Amino acid sequence: MTKIKHILVLGGCRSGKSRFARQTADDMAMDKKIYLATCVPTDREMEERVNRHRDDRGPGWSTIEEPVLVHEAIDRACAQAKVILVDCLTLWTSNLLFHGKDESGVMASVDLLLDALNRSACPVILVSNEVGYGIVPENSLARQFRDIAGLVNQRVARAVDEVIVSMAGIPVQIKPGRMEP
Repeated sequence: MTKIKHILVLGGCRSGKSRFARQTADDMAMDKKIYLATCVPTDREMEERVNRHRDDRGPGWSTIEEPVLVHEAIDRACAQAKVILVDCLTLWTSNLLFHGKDESGVMASVDLLLDALNRSACPVILVSNEVGYGIVPENSLARQFRDIAGLVNQRVARAVDEVIVSMAGIPVQIKPGRMEP
C-alpha cells in the first residue's frame, strides 16, 4: 500500500505558492478535489482575492470554508476527496488568535491538525506564508503573530512528507533534502 503524501507549500506574498499547490492538486486528481478555505473576507479587496482564487480553480473543485476548525473539516472531507488543499495556514493562525487563542492554544490546534493529517485517507496540501523573511515588525502584536506563524510552519513542516518553498514563482523542494535533521 502506498503511503498518503502530505505537502506543505511555503512562500511570501505573490510568490506563486497557491498556484503551485493548486497545480499539484490538479496533477493528483481530475475530480473530487476539496479546497479548504480559511479566509474570512473583511473588505472588498479580500473579497476580490477570494473570487480570483475561486475562478482560478475551475471544474472538479468543491470549496469548504472553515476559518478555525480545519482539523474537523479535513476529517469530514477526506472520505469523499481525492485530494484536499488547505489555503492557508497563515490566515488560519490569524483566525485562531482573533478567537482568543494564545501561543499554547494555537499549538494545541496544530496538534489537532496533525492528528487529522494522520487520519486522512487522501493527500493534503497545505499552503502557508513564510513571514519570517521580512523586517522585524514595529509592534508587539505583529511580532507575536510572526513568531507564532513561524512555529506553526515548523511544526507542520516536520510532520509532512514534502516541503516546497516558492520564490518568484519558482518552486524549490526543501524536504526531503540533504540537510534534514
